[in-house]
Amino acid sequence: MKRIAFYTLGCKLNFAETSFIGKIFQENSFTRVDFEDNPNIFVINTCSVTENADKKCAKIVNEALSISPNAFIIVIGCYAQLKPEEVAKIPGVDAVVGTSEKFELLKIIKSFEKTQKTNIHVKDINEANRFSPSYSMNDRTRTFLKVQDGCNYHCSFCTIPLARGKSRSATIEEIVAQALEISKKGIKEIVLTGVNIGDYGIIDGKRKTNFLELIKELDDIDGIERFRISSIEPNLANDSIINFVATSNKFVPHFHLPLQSGSDKILKLMFRRYQTELYMDRVNTIKSNMPHCCIGVDVITGFPGETEDDFLETYRFLNTLPISYLHVFPYSERDNTNAITLKNVIPQEERNRRAKMLRILSEKKLTSFYRDNLGKVGKVLFEKNESEQFSYGFTENYVRVATKNNAELPNTVHRMRLDIINTEGLVEAVFVDI
Repeated sequence: MKRIAFYTLGCKLNFAETSFIGKIFQENSFTRVDFEDNPNIFVINTCSVTENADKKCAKIVNEALSISPNAFIIVIGCYAQLKPEEVAKIPGVDAVVGTSEKFELLKIIKSFEKTQKTNIHVKDINEANRFSPSYSMNDRTRTFLKVQDGCNYHCSFCTIPLARGKSRSATIEEIVAQALEISKKGIKEIVLTGVNIGDYGIIDGKRKTNFLELIKELDDIDGIERFRISSIEPNLANDSIINFVATSNKFVPHFHLPLQSGSDKILKLMFRRYQTELYMDRVNTIKSNMPHCCIGVDVITGFPGETEDDFLETYRFLNTLPISYLHVFPYSERDNTNAITLKNVIPQEERNRRAKMLRILSEKKLTSFYRDNLGKVGKVLFEKNESEQFSYGFTENYVRVATKNNAELPNTVHRMRLDIINTEGLVEAVFVDI
């Protein structure tokens, strides 16, 4: 019996792609099993955003071998594309498959029998010009739907254009068809994902449409309760998109806007396409249209040349903004990026200290956001139960809610009054529709 297991590192886009690749195998008589359930084939979908992400790949390979010593191990994803020879040297890896080839594993790998040589199937990233549709299917409550891939931006710290190629998209008709397919599975929420989804609309190398036109079409789909935008560049979150979300039937009041630095000097060194003035304007525009909107922020600490004053400028900037939470990343050197050539490198300990300060700020921002929502009524979509004590779900504006455990709650939506913040930092709520 051909038993296959998958392990995904990294972003929501990776999860969507892993799920879709798994579907291809299942449709070809493979049995998908859990990672620990003695599979004879492992597929590890990798990330390469940080050095730790690279190292984790080897750790997962070792874990796979400890479970099934004779299993055939395939490594795909960004790390495989960027450093195929390095991945091939990890003991136990049988095949390394790149960005253009990962959806064709069954065509590329003729036999899943181990050999002494590791096979590398990685083309030049410039050949990655085809959009491969994907959506996740492991959670019956929420699905990550890939609408865009690749990136035409070249931020000085980022390897994604090198790992995923140029920006490319599915057509609106293709995405609508997938959304309808998802709706028939009873899933209530779709999260739109991609590398740079605000740049949606480039098809066959030419701009054919845009993100606003896509979300307008999706807003009319029956069967899906709500759509969520995973992340959008601040310079692409224009007034038209913000205004549409504010009046939408399905799109929820939740934006994730990557900032990376609150210092204009550092933003220039990062090759970002905006300055803090534009970022502040985007946040204030969102909040003026949707005062209850949740706004998440990505930020990097310890970028080369970031002085203590630069960092404190970032801290103060974030502290003054009406944002809800932060995703904080200490800067990580990546080969073949512009940033790796910069001087005034910040010691790792200092990067971590600054990251810790921002994570504490994030906790305060989230608590404040939750507190502002107490007493209000929101629609909570409950997820699968992961606790004996509580059932958990999210409001439209991304407040995580806990209530007494009930096996009938997953994948149902209820109007609830947000009552108190408990000792775990979650909002406990009471039903108002029962």
